[in-house]
Amino acid sequence: MKLHIKNGRLIDPANKIDAQHDLYLADGKVAAVGAAPADFQPDQTIDASGLIVVPGLVDLSARLREPGYEYKATLESELQAAIQGGVTSLVCPPDTDPVLDEPGLVEMLRHRARTMNQAHVYPLGALTVGLKGTALTEMAELTDAGCVGFSQAEEPILDTTVLMRAMQYAQTFGYTVWLRAQDAHVGRSGIAHSGPIASRLGLSGVPVMAETIALYTIFELMRATGARVHLCRISSAAGVALVRAARQEGLRLSCDVGAHHVHMTDADIGYFDANARLTPPLRSQRDRDGLRQGLMDGTIDAICSDHTPVDDDEKLLPFGEASPGATGLELLLSLALKWADEAGKGDSLSMAIGKISADAARVAGLPGGRLEAGAPADICIFDPDARWTVNAASLASQGKHTPFLGYELRGQVRHTIVAGQVVFQRR
Repeated sequence: MKLHIKNGRLIDPANKIDAQHDLYLADGKVAAVGAAPADFQPDQTIDASGLIVVPGLVDLSARLREPGYEYKATLESELQAAIQGGVTSLVCPPDTDPVLDEPGLVEMLRHRARTMNQAHVYPLGALTVGLKGTALTEMAELTDAGCVGFSQAEEPILDTTVLMRAMQYAQTFGYTVWLRAQDAHVGRSGIAHSGPIASRLGLSGVPVMAETIALYTIFELMRATGARVHLCRISSAAGVALVRAARQEGLRLSCDVGAHHVHMTDADIGYFDANARLTPPLRSQRDRDGLRQGLMDGTIDAICSDHTPVDDDEKLLPFGEASPGATGLELLLSLALKWADEAGKGDSLSMAIGKISADAARVAGLPGGRLEAGAPADICIFDPDARWTVNAASLASQGKHTPFLGYELRGQVRHTIVAGQVVFQRR
């Protein structure tokens, strides 16, 4: 199929393009930018006047809940949410049931996703068997099955020697280890950020040092093994400072932040709003400001949705009993635009688009994230001025819980194109 996208404002941070250009797609690839290729006859033309054309969004953390948790969400519902939010590629953690620790499970998930012809799904394999933190998985076989990295999701490895061996294995074969910096003991039973608000509400706390202690350990193991590590969902100003220093040192390191943490603080818990029960917890305003600064100076590579759909039975409970998590796939673009608006810099829009496309793709080693001849024809076209209200009716995800319920946000996806095919079109 041949597509001609005309009259749109094309933003491609990877190639430093922000101008009105036509885009030509053919055979699942970008055929040309600007001038049409010779003898190009489109099968469909999309008039993008007043709209912005960007690479398809890349989300580094989206739980699809299959296999095992279909009562929370299904592959069908969450991939529909992805394309409705302009997300064309997503990375899913291995904490399904059963855990993604065998090639057959990974192949089954990828096959199911491919048959739907929607967003591209890139699984993370389990770092240890069953995420139990003892025996290492067969990383080479999992990579052959389609895993793009290896993670423990939210399960810590209690034995540091096991983590060191996992990193040595990964380094030997050039794999990336995806880790969330959370000490296995400090704050393990906490449910909110340690501070005055948690104390006033009587909630057990997760101190910032739970993150920084883990970071010190990870960095020491990186120095010893030479492994490449991606840090998932950094949450504190102190953590950002440590990452910044480690990157200046030359460690092979990248990191992301959850979109919720870019905007919200522990004050948004309000009167025990379970929608704001997240992992890691929302932290202080100082931490949020540190995260934003980390995005601006490049210490933090990408913004992810941290999409974790939770059903009513597990969310409509007292704060301390509710399951952590929030839906985010359909909010990723709007929350990135909100950060760009509040950053107030001239290039903040392009930077924000990069954090959810080109930069995220680079971190995960994925194709896409750029608009140039030969690149995958994964495209998001959105109306930057359209405003929408976050509510259950507006979300395609089976998970309807987010701390942004009731918010009016800017930016609405009009078309999503995956491999040159229009997979979503808003009427």
